[in-house]
Amino acid sequence: MSVTITFPDGSERRYDSDVTGAEIAASIGPRLAKAAVAVKLDGVATDLNRAIAQDGMVEIVTEDSEEGRHVLRHSAAHVMAQAVLDLFDGAKFAIGPPIADGFYYDFEVEQPFTPEDLERIEERMAEIIAEDQPFERDELSVAEALDVFGNQPFKTEIIESVDEQEGAGGSEVSVYRNLEFVDLCRGPHVPSTKRLKAVKLMRSAGAYWRGDENRAQLQRIYGTAWESKAALAAYLERLEEAERRDHRKLGQELELYSFPSELGSGLAVWHPKGGLLRTIIEDYSRRTHLAHDYEIVATPHVAKADLWQQSGHLDFYAEGMYPGMVLDETTEYRMKPMNCPFHILIFGSRSRSYRELPLRLFELGTVYRYERSGVIHGLMRARGFTQDDSHIFCEEKDIAAELQNLLDFTLMVLRDFGFTEFEADLSTKDPEKYIGSDDLWDKAEDALRLALETAELPYEVAEGEGAFYGPKIDVHVRDAIGRRWQLSTLQVDFAQPDNFDLLYASDHNTRERPVMIHRALMGSIERFVGILVEHYAGALPGWLAPVQATIVPVADRHVAYASEVAERLHTEGLRIDVDAADDTVGEKIRRAITQKHPAVLVVGDSDVAAQTAGLRLRGEDERRGVALDEVAASLVELCRAPR
Repeated sequence: MSVTITFPDGSERRYDSDVTGAEIAASIGPRLAKAAVAVKLDGVATDLNRAIAQDGMVEIVTEDSEEGRHVLRHSAAHVMAQAVLDLFDGAKFAIGPPIADGFYYDFEVEQPFTPEDLERIEERMAEIIAEDQPFERDELSVAEALDVFGNQPFKTEIIESVDEQEGAGGSEVSVYRNLEFVDLCRGPHVPSTKRLKAVKLMRSAGAYWRGDENRAQLQRIYGTAWESKAALAAYLERLEEAERRDHRKLGQELELYSFPSELGSGLAVWHPKGGLLRTIIEDYSRRTHLAHDYEIVATPHVAKADLWQQSGHLDFYAEGMYPGMVLDETTEYRMKPMNCPFHILIFGSRSRSYRELPLRLFELGTVYRYERSGVIHGLMRARGFTQDDSHIFCEEKDIAAELQNLLDFTLMVLRDFGFTEFEADLSTKDPEKYIGSDDLWDKAEDALRLALETAELPYEVAEGEGAFYGPKIDVHVRDAIGRRWQLSTLQVDFAQPDNFDLLYASDHNTRERPVMIHRALMGSIERFVGILVEHYAGALPGWLAPVQATIVPVADRHVAYASEVAERLHTEGLRIDVDAADDTVGEKIRRAITQKHPAVLVVGDSDVAAQTAGLRLRGEDERRGVALDEVAASLVELCRAPR
C-alpha cells in the first residue's frame, strides 16, 4: 500500500502508507527535517509524528514561519502549565492559547504571581525542556476525560460543554501528554519539549474566567517563544523600542494629550500642542476631501433611539452603545456610535437624481462606544473618538469605479503621512449570514478584488468575514519598526439603503436603490495620532510638528532680536517658539531637542549685528551665521505640507 503526496509546488511523490510528516520532511532534506515542527495535510495542521494514510496535499510547517511559531508557542504554553502545577500545590489551570508574538495561560492560585514566581516557573520550564519529554496525542471519551480532569473545574467545564454540543455520550476529546502532565488540546505540538529553543516569561496579570467579570478571577502569565535565541533577542529589542515609542508616554512628555482619571476610562484631553496637531491633521483632511469632490457635512452627537432601531444598531451593536437617555418625558435618545445613519438622512432629505451620483458625504464626526475597560489602550482603543468618516451613494454600475477611486485616494493620504508599506484583507460573504442577492455580492467582491489588484496592493482573502450587509477591504500599514496597524476600511453596504428606503431617479426615469459605501481613512483621528506618534517616535515631520522651530537667545539682551526673527518666520506660515527662560543655552537646546522640534535657532551678538542665526535641523550639525532669508527657505522646505 502507498500514498501519493502532492507538494505546494505541484510535484508528487509516492510513499509507503502510514508515512509520517517527519519522514516526508527527512526525505526532502536534513535542513527541512531539522526545521519542521508540524505538517499540513490538505490545509489541516497536524503533528509531525502522526501517520498519513491517504493521498493529499502536504506542506511542511517550519519553526521560522508564523504557523510554525504558533506551534512553538502552543507547546510552550503546555510546558508553562506543567511547571506551574509542579510548583504550586492545588493550582487549577484554565486555558492557554498562543497569541500574537507569544502565549498565555490562566491559573487559579492562592496568591497573585510575583516576579520571583515567574523566575521559578521559567527555571522549571527549562528543566522540562531539557528532559526532552515527548508530546503524545490521545483521544478520550467524555467520561474518561472527566475522570482524568476530575480535580480541575475549568477543564471539566470545557469537557461538559463539548459533550453538550456533540450530544451526550457520543463525543470524544483530544488530549496531549508529556510524561505525567496531560492537557486538553486539539494540537498540533512539536514532537518533544527539547524543540523549544527560546522561551521567556514576560509578566502576569489578572483575568476573569471566560472574560466574565462575574466569574472567577484568575492569574494570567504571558510568555513568548521563538525558533532561536537570536530571534528571541530581536523580539525583546523590538519590545524595548516599542516601549520607547509608547504614545501614552510620549504624549505626556511632549505635552500633546493626557488621560485624567477624573474623566473616566478611555477618554483623553488634548493640550494646546496636541490640539494644534489635531487641527493640522483635520485641516489636511478637509482640504484634501474638498479637492476630491467630497461634500462636508456635520451631524449631532445624539439621536432618538428610533433611528438606531431602524439602522439595526440596537439589534446588532447595543452592547457597544452607551445606555439610553429618556428626555422629553418619554423619548429615548442614544449617543451615536456611528455617523452613517445621519448621512443616510441627508441623502433621503429630498428627491435625488442619478445626475447627483456618486454623492460623497464627508464628516469629522465624534462617536462614542462603550468599550470594556480591559481593552482600552490610550488613544488606540478609546470610548470617544472622531472618525474621518465618509459615505458614498452611487449607482450599482459605478461600484467598481468608485472603489478604485476610493482605494487610490486612501493610499495617497496614507503616503502623505509617511507610510510606505501596505497590505490588505478582503472580507467576503458569510454563506450563512448575508442579505442582498448573490449576484450583487459577487459584483461587489469582484470590484473590491479588482481595485486591490489594480493598485498592486498585496492582500489576503478573509473568507466569510464580511459584514452581513456587504464585503469590505481593510488596509493595513507597517510602521517604522515593522508593526502592522489596521487603518482604513472600505465597505460596501446593501442593507442601509433598504432599511431607509433610499431611492434616486435613474436616467430611464425609474426609481432605483443606490448602493452605499462606508469609508474611513484614518479610522479615527485619536488612533491615527497615536500611531503617528509611535511611528515617528514623537519626532513628527516638520509639517505636522506643533512647534516647527525653537529660537534660543544666548542672553536676555538677545530676546528682542529672537522675537523679531520669530515674527519674520511667522509671515512664512511657520510655527515658532522663543525660549526666553532663565536657563543656559545648552539647557534650552536640550529642551528643544527633547521636545523633538524639527529645528533649533540660536541667536547671539554676531547674529544681531549681521541679521543671521545659528541653524540646527533635526539630525544635522549646527550651521552658524545663516542669513535669515536662507533660514526661512530651509524651514519652509522642511515643513512643507504634502498638498
